[in-house]
Amino acid sequence: MNRTTVLKSAAVLGVASLALAACSSSSSSESSTSAAATSAAASASASAEASASAMASEACKATTLKLGTLLPQTGDLAFLGPPEFAGVKLAVDEINAAGGVNGAPVEEILGDSGDTTTDIASQTVDSQLSQGVSAIIGAASSGVSLTVIDKITSNGVLQMSPANTSPALTTYPDNGLYWRVAPSDALQGAVIADNAINKGLTKMAVIARQDAYGEGLEDAFAKNFTDAGGTVTSKLLYDPAASSFEAEVSEIKAGSPEGVVVIGFDETTKLMQELIKQGVGPQDVQIYLVDGNLSATAYKDFPAGTMKGVLGTVPSGNTDLTAFNESLKKVDPSLTDYTYGAQSYDAANVIALAAIAAKCADGTAIAAMLPEVANTGGEKCTTFADCAKLLEAGTKIDYDGVTGPLDFNQYGDPKSATISVNEYTDNEKFKEVDKVTADVPLPDTSSASPSAS
Repeated sequence: MNRTTVLKSAAVLGVASLALAACSSSSSSESSTSAAATSAAASASASAEASASAMASEACKATTLKLGTLLPQTGDLAFLGPPEFAGVKLAVDEINAAGGVNGAPVEEILGDSGDTTTDIASQTVDSQLSQGVSAIIGAASSGVSLTVIDKITSNGVLQMSPANTSPALTTYPDNGLYWRVAPSDALQGAVIADNAINKGLTKMAVIARQDAYGEGLEDAFAKNFTDAGGTVTSKLLYDPAASSFEAEVSEIKAGSPEGVVVIGFDETTKLMQELIKQGVGPQDVQIYLVDGNLSATAYKDFPAGTMKGVLGTVPSGNTDLTAFNESLKKVDPSLTDYTYGAQSYDAANVIALAAIAAKCADGTAIAAMLPEVANTGGEKCTTFADCAKLLEAGTKIDYDGVTGPLDFNQYGDPKSATISVNEYTDNEKFKEVDKVTADVPLPDTSSASPSAS
C-alpha cells in the first residue's frame, strides 16, 4: 500500500522512523585474539577461558531447564490462552525430541495467569518459583505482568512474554530478566494510524480499557494520528468491569468521528453492542480492533454480517504462518484463534537455545546469552534441532523464529517486528489484507534505565 508520513516521519514516531521492509539488525561482536599474539599468550588465554568456564559451571545452580507458563486459562484474555499453551507445548515437544537442553529433557510446568481482577498470577508464580523454574513464559496481559514482574525477576528467574505490548514495560527496572517477543505498541499504534490516514479518515475516536496495555496503545495511536494531520475527536478510557458503556459511547457519537479504535479484551463485545445501538458501529463508521480483541469467536452471536469490514491489527510474523498454525492445531485440535501462538513457540525455543549456549539453566545465565543466540552475527538457523547442533559444535548462531528475526534491543524488546492488518469477512472470519514489518520505535531514554543489556 502507498505509505504516508505516519510510518515515514521520525517526528511522527517521536524518536525513530519505521523501515517499511524486513529489517535486519546488527550487533557488534568482540574482536578475537590478535593475529600478532604469541603462542604463549594464546596458551594463557585458553587457560583463562578454561578456568572461567570451570568457574561458571561450578557456579551454575540449575542443570535442568524448568520452564513455567503464566498464560490465561481464565480471565478476560482466556481466548488467547489455547494458542499460547499450544505454542509452548509444540516447542517443548520438539526440543525434547531433539535431545533436550544440555543432555536433559525440558520440564514444562503449566500455570494460569488469570487477569488483574484476581490473585491467580501471583499464586501461580509462587508455585512455580517453589518448583525451581528457570524461566516463566508469560503473562499475556501487560497488566498482569506488571503485578508479578518484581517477584519473578528478584528471584533471578527469567520472564519472557509472548504477548505483552505495553510501552511501559520497555524501560521497567527488571535486572535484565524481563524480555518479550511481541513488540511495544509504539509500533502497533503507528500502523493503525497509518492505515486510517491511507483510508482517507481524518477524524477518529479512540476508546481503551484503563490499564497499562490500553493506555499505552491509545497514546501511541493518538500521537501518530494527530502528528500525521488527523483529529482525535474523543480519547477515552473505561473501566473494563463497568456495567454499561452508554456514557462513553454517547461522547464518541457527539464528536462525529469517521472511525473508532476500540482497545480492549473480552469486554469489547459489550462495548461494540453499545456502539451499534447508538449508530457508531461497524455499519456506520470504520471500526478498528487490536490484538486484545481480534477474535474469531467473540462476535459469533452478533446479527449476521455485523462485523463485515471491521479491521484489526495484531503482531504476527514476516512469513506465512498458515503451515505453522496447522501444526498448532495438531497439538490442540480445538483451536479457533492463533494469536500469539507463534510468539509463544519462539519464546520457548530461544530460551532453550540460550540455556545451551550458557551451558546452564539459571535464569540469569540464560538472559545473558539471549542476544548471543538471537541477534545478527552468527550462522542463521531456524529450528531448535539445527541451532542446537551448531551450538554444540561451538558455532555462534543467529536464531530466526517462525515470527522472523528475534534480534533484541538493549531493553529486551524486539528490534523490529511485523504487524498484520486483518479485515472481517463475517462475524467469525477475518483475513490478512496488509502486513507491515518495521523497526520498533525506541523510547526517550534520557531518564530511563535499560532493562536488559
